[in-house]
Amino acid sequence: MPHIEVNGEQLYYASSPAAPARLTMVLVHGAGENHLVWPGSLRRMDHVQVCALDLPGHGKSGGQGRAAVSDYAAVVLGFLDALGVNRAVIGGHSMGGAIAQQFALSYPQRAAGLVLVATGARLRVAPAILSGMLTDWPGTLDLVNRFAWGPDAPEELVRLGRAQLAEGDPQVAANDYTACNSFDVMERLGQIAAPTLVIGGTADQMTPGKYAQYLAEKIPGARLAMIERAGHMVMLEQPELVARHVREFLAAVS
Repeated sequence: MPHIEVNGEQLYYASSPAAPARLTMVLVHGAGENHLVWPGSLRRMDHVQVCALDLPGHGKSGGQGRAAVSDYAAVVLGFLDALGVNRAVIGGHSMGGAIAQQFALSYPQRAAGLVLVATGARLRVAPAILSGMLTDWPGTLDLVNRFAWGPDAPEELVRLGRAQLAEGDPQVAANDYTACNSFDVMERLGQIAAPTLVIGGTADQMTPGKYAQYLAEKIPGARLAMIERAGHMVMLEQPELVARHVREFLAAVS
């Protein structure tokens, strides 16, 4: 899988090119995560080039993490420029969904569509998580992981999720959650012109279902898919169902 230079930083992305590809979709992970939060069913789409990106300072990417969602949106813009892609669907999970919204607001001509997964227009973070990232890394990871999964998530999946988070950098994760905590585009959602699919889990404790419903109500023409009994990691808990919704949405995006 390739690395690409974006504004002086070497960024990693897992790519599943479709031949021929009529569309590019960039998948953006959430706070403290990496591209592995996107299951294979979402990274392989007929006639769509899918690029699952590791943001700077995350996963296999070099560079420095950011502390503002707008700065991460600028990274995604630079990634598209480096790929030579003019317009793309931006899919994002949690913080990645905030980045996708900000991208569509800041660079509307570059957003062919949005896939917003387990996210919201405002992402306030519990003080215990904000402070604990740098003062009690293991305990805070336990807290985050405990609230990340729905009631039906297999124990092994929950364990692997905790292990993946632990591979990250505490300072990068702290900056990510700071970025989330200051993000708020609730009053700007009506300005998003890109076709949008919103996916939420009915058992999500971190970004509850009402967040997804609000996005779908306020973004013009947005579609909403609520996945029963799925938690914050809905795309890993129900990968085939989520992929089906995404495929149907992409088929309608020009």
